[in-house]
Amino acid sequence: MLSVDKVVNDKLPLIKGKPWLEKPTTWVLRNLLHEEDIQKFGKSSPSLEGIDFVEHTLDYFNFTYSYSSQELDNIPVSGRLVIIANHPIGSLDGLALLKLVSEMRSDVKIVANEWLSALEPLNSLLLPVNVFGGKPSRKDIRNIHNHLHDEGCVILFPAGEVSRLRPNGVRDTHWQSGFLKIAKATQSDILPIRLDAHNSAWFYTASMVYKPLATMLLVKEMFRQQRKQVKCHIGQRIPVEAFLHQGLSVNQQVKLFKKHLYRLGTQKKPIFPTQTAIARPESRQPLKAAIEACELLGETPCGKKIYLYEFSGSSPILREIGRLREVAFRTVGEGTWRKRDLDEYDTWYMHLILWDPDDLEIAGAYRLGDCNKIIETHGQNGLYSDGFYEFSDAMKEIFPQSLELGRSFVQPRYWGKRSLDYLWVGIGALLRKHPNYRYLFGSVSISNALPKDAQAALVKFYSSHFPPQTPMARANIPYRLNTDSTVPDFTGNNYADEFVLLKSYMANIGSAIPTLYKQYSELCEPGGVQFLEFGVDPDFNHSIDGLVLVDTTKLSAKKRKRYLETR
Repeated sequence: MLSVDKVVNDKLPLIKGKPWLEKPTTWVLRNLLHEEDIQKFGKSSPSLEGIDFVEHTLDYFNFTYSYSSQELDNIPVSGRLVIIANHPIGSLDGLALLKLVSEMRSDVKIVANEWLSALEPLNSLLLPVNVFGGKPSRKDIRNIHNHLHDEGCVILFPAGEVSRLRPNGVRDTHWQSGFLKIAKATQSDILPIRLDAHNSAWFYTASMVYKPLATMLLVKEMFRQQRKQVKCHIGQRIPVEAFLHQGLSVNQQVKLFKKHLYRLGTQKKPIFPTQTAIARPESRQPLKAAIEACELLGETPCGKKIYLYEFSGSSPILREIGRLREVAFRTVGEGTWRKRDLDEYDTWYMHLILWDPDDLEIAGAYRLGDCNKIIETHGQNGLYSDGFYEFSDAMKEIFPQSLELGRSFVQPRYWGKRSLDYLWVGIGALLRKHPNYRYLFGSVSISNALPKDAQAALVKFYSSHFPPQTPMARANIPYRLNTDSTVPDFTGNNYADEFVLLKSYMANIGSAIPTLYKQYSELCEPGGVQFLEFGVDPDFNHSIDGLVLVDTTKLSAKKRKRYLETR
């Protein structure tokens, strides 16, 4: 722990060998830095490290923090994140913030100056950097970048020092721009947290008289914080898109972030646009019990299980499905921007679930609606798609034999692991059990995050190769192809050649064909798949929806064997 003799040797070498100066200086420092108290504290926690050490420190000083439980949900449980905060106390407030964030993020680390870095029990939680003058080394910055690229969470204090007394109250001094440069370089969202606390009047008086003296008083101030509390105002996440290309200088943006932070906990409107945080994951054991009580439809070669869930009251299953939908859809630029992506239809639709029993995770899900039952119980407007399309009589005639599919997702950690294919194995199991389901239909999204030419190319290609055989639906908000678009002129004559052309065109503009479009288009023999209409969904980040219709009697031999034959 702290040794005043070492401080004198390292920081004040000029007074060594001058007893008349060294002795009084050492005496003053022992009192200012509470050497005896610090060493006593060190003996009380000889083997604690990381968050255990943080918790012990806060308990030792009887220093607490408070927050709104609703605001705690503003801290996303995963994904790269830069947290910025003011620094009113300069000591225990940093540890309190670290402990608070750790309740949601086990991967949190704090950017620390050389003094904090001297606390070895904290090493696993620190990203050391020289914030007092000088320029941080490339290695320091690279370590921060690497942690964020690994989808980690980083806390920074932009002021780099304790707050001072200003005309408008206790406020940070000048903010450095490092946090913003780091967030931009790593494409990380920023979460502001305002800490409400203060040091003693003596500290602020000393700060006005001689700033370095106030800095030396910080340890004494820390001991004065015993039995006190810091109030934490947790803001909503500011997406990287809100500041990446804002058209302002870095210094102007830093000032806006500071202003935004100090508005937290007040009635003033935020400066930057923000996003609602996604809900916290459901507890694993109740979720596991609820899943295993569902109907088991099958099991995959890799040990995942396919269940069918039907709503019967409050359940962790539906809450977790809604959470994971939002996670998956936001990742591709869509989503509802609510805590969970749920609606009233979820309560009367079935849910096909791919369950990972090893990690106790829902890998993906599909929402399925028995059109005949839904229309009997809720009328035609009980169908999700009825709110987006006007159906012709030809479409209404096939409703009794139809299953509406939609809201499908695979959570990002299971991408590239055949999860969508396994969900279709589950759909096949349901079709075997209910052979009256001849038709499958539903909306398939094209993200609004894709370039406009990519959107146009997809609509043009699938409209050309899978056109409706008869008018069956008209979108309430139709998608209009831009006549000035430079997309290829697809003829609809040679699928294989034009698919290669589409794939190449999409790659050249940095895009890819959505997985579900490939999945549906490869299901059937010619004539078995139709894209009836393309419309815009303003409630889903203005994504484009293609209404697809599949006749299961025309499945290709390969897909029939894969999905429909008894296993």
